[in-house]
Amino acid sequence: MKNLILAWRNLWRNRRRTLITSASVLFAVFFALFFRSLQLGSYDHMYKNVIESYTGYIQIQQKDFWDEKTVDNTFADDQSLEKQVLADENVVATVPRFESFALASSGPNTKGVLVMGIDPEKEGLLSNVTDKKVKYRLTPETVDQISRDPKIPDQVKELATLFKNAAYTNASRLQLDLKIKDKEAAELMPLIEGYSSIQNGSIHMGEPGAWVGDELAQYLQLGIGDTLVLISQGYHATTAAGKYAIRGIVKLPLPDMDNKIVYLPLDICQSLFNAENNLTSLALSVKDTDDKSIEQTMQRIRSWIPDNLTVMEWREMNEVMVSQMDADNKSGMIMIGILYLVIAFGVFGTVLMLTAERRREFGVLVAIGMQKKKLASIMSLEMLLIGLLGILGGAAVATVVILYGVDHPIVFKGEMAKMFEDYGFEPKMAFWGIDTYYIWQMVIVALMVLLALFYPLRKIFGLNVVNALRA
Repeated sequence: MKNLILAWRNLWRNRRRTLITSASVLFAVFFALFFRSLQLGSYDHMYKNVIESYTGYIQIQQKDFWDEKTVDNTFADDQSLEKQVLADENVVATVPRFESFALASSGPNTKGVLVMGIDPEKEGLLSNVTDKKVKYRLTPETVDQISRDPKIPDQVKELATLFKNAAYTNASRLQLDLKIKDKEAAELMPLIEGYSSIQNGSIHMGEPGAWVGDELAQYLQLGIGDTLVLISQGYHATTAAGKYAIRGIVKLPLPDMDNKIVYLPLDICQSLFNAENNLTSLALSVKDTDDKSIEQTMQRIRSWIPDNLTVMEWREMNEVMVSQMDADNKSGMIMIGILYLVIAFGVFGTVLMLTAERRREFGVLVAIGMQKKKLASIMSLEMLLIGLLGILGGAAVATVVILYGVDHPIVFKGEMAKMFEDYGFEPKMAFWGIDTYYIWQMVIVALMVLLALFYPLRKIFGLNVVNALRA
């Protein structure tokens, strides 16, 4: 205990030196936690975009459908099956779907698309596609109107030109891209919204009509009220063909999906493919989405479903994305490792400076009778206290920043947002909340401090008193 008190007092004999050394550890912990949180949060955001926009966490399918996605590998929409699924404690709702591929045509333009039959009301419990309908678009005519309006600043006009043909599902994203400040929004946003707003319709069961992805609509040069022609192969090799009026345009957070998706009412889609009352999948909306709960839910459902059906989780349905994220995670770990290396040299540099400054002090203490063993013990306690102050301080600062970032993700705007969208990414980076990675980052930095401690201990035990007194 006496050694601990001496070590604590020694820290504050030279506050500047202590604060510099602690600050090096503090910044090490802060940056390690900050970048790891940003990395894990961005992965989670990408996963959720895929899961909530398309697959869901769990699906029931015909056992051969995933390997051979043809309309022949479908199963009957059985109400008793849905009732049994809904009886599971973790299942909130079932979302029936019918999906297949078709050739979409509008005038001279054609493209292969994913046709998804949905129940618009039930789909809101999973992908909530209704909230993804486009509300604003910067068409060439809109940009021209904005450019001629004297009330709108030149910077906003330049950005409107940069984002020509861009679509938005809410006004806040439009405001961000045009870099309109909150204090100017009350005056400018009503003007911008007036020029750029579009009327999007709805699709309903029993009524022919379609929603299409924004990127697909631009490629096929489709607008609200235009006609889309779909041609494909139906159930048991029948011909599937139909014409559908475009009721609305949706913008999905996944550019790859946005570039090929066509939504039809479930019964209309079943009729198109001559597969009345058949489904390709029954997606499940679940309460708890952690890995353990998902696995337990799947095991319970597997225990009673018919042999011709199978249960799949989101990882199985997104193997390519999961593999890509794992590879990116490994490269991210390498970058974190490089950061640790830089941090380690920084910590070692401050410890080296601290040891060099106190060489004469160590010589005096040994000369007046202090044992090197006791001096090394006090020095070790000093370093541990400095490390503890830095680790706790870094964790505290990182916690404040990360908790703020969880509620306020980094949303890029202007030219940076345009660059992200051009590369097919949503211009947004999210943070991961406080989790086990916190402990690991702090443990790694603590190990760095302990490794750095070997240098002053080596110097103390190898101390030449005469030379130290002359320092």
